[in-house]
Amino acid sequence: MSTTQETPDAAGLAPALESSIPAHLLREDRHPKHRPGTYTPPYPSFSARFGGEADSVVMAMFGVQRADGGVPGLGEDTPAEILASLQGDAEEFAGLASAPDGPGHRDRSRFVDAAGYATELHIAYWADPAAFRRWLDATGRSWLDPAHTGPGHGRFLELVTPSLERVETIFSSVLEPEGVANVGVGLSGQIEEHGYWGSMRDRLPFGQDDELWPSGETLHEASGETRTVVLPHNACLIRSGQDITDTEQRERAMYMADVEPALRAGMDFLRDDGGGIGCHDNRYMVIVDEEGRPTDRTFGMSWWRSMAHLEEWAASHPTHVAIFGAAMRHLGGMGPDARLRLYHEVTVPAAGEQRFVYIGCHGRTGMLRVTAAG
Repeated sequence: MSTTQETPDAAGLAPALESSIPAHLLREDRHPKHRPGTYTPPYPSFSARFGGEADSVVMAMFGVQRADGGVPGLGEDTPAEILASLQGDAEEFAGLASAPDGPGHRDRSRFVDAAGYATELHIAYWADPAAFRRWLDATGRSWLDPAHTGPGHGRFLELVTPSLERVETIFSSVLEPEGVANVGVGLSGQIEEHGYWGSMRDRLPFGQDDELWPSGETLHEASGETRTVVLPHNACLIRSGQDITDTEQRERAMYMADVEPALRAGMDFLRDDGGGIGCHDNRYMVIVDEEGRPTDRTFGMSWWRSMAHLEEWAASHPTHVAIFGAAMRHLGGMGPDARLRLYHEVTVPAAGEQRFVYIGCHGRTGMLRVTAAG
């Protein structure tokens, strides 16, 4: 989906398309659904680019969960004392992030999880894995000190360190980078692999000659209050977001009346019942500013057993059909005046490129739901 209109060049021709996959990762024997040069997407989209010397990135989700007196079931009306505690946690993480070798970009986001715990994720990105390792050893590990946790207060780190061959991104606009694109060197020109079912797989460099089937078992270790999980090879992570910051009154009202309810219903389904279709966990989050105030940027983040499970939900499940239909009605109704911005990033890490560490967290937190202990 996109809200950016294609602008002809000086000769009145549409801009030339390029592959979402950067040139140095393209393989001659790849077989995308559409032969390059034979398909014109219905609207423009773009992908993140990284420096030629970069071969992997770091996506580190530093989480904190809090419940009122240790009792779940907070709902959306989080008490002021919980918000104050989360603000203290956020200020602590901001201090850690400002240390040498800290992240190149970070987002602070908030949601209420399946057990009713108010939760914040500080999602930090590095383009240099060596810098991340130095920072983690010198500074970041203090986030997971069990002394910081207690009844109704857990912390965790969900760490993904994929090679760039295992990451794909798509953006509807070049105006504002999101997520991992913030540690790249910019965005591509208009790409050709989008606007059709299967384009997500065609954008993933590693998928050029690999079926990306999952293999192996979920590993789980427990030591006191610390539990560590490693998912099987080729599990799939998606972060998919929307930004209504620049929308005017009419478009914003349309979005909140039609698109957002369908999106929230789909996100709640994946959170509560997604296990039956291969979704391990889903979070529908709002990005908050440094003072903890909600912004106009939201996103869903979910882990799937495989990319195939994600594709099947996206292609045919009623909840995603409703989301897609609402979005198309919105964009069709607004036409070139649309200011809604959309994006996603998808990662299919190898088994050695992901790890989840939970300290004092309840058993329905993140990937603990996948384990027998969850």
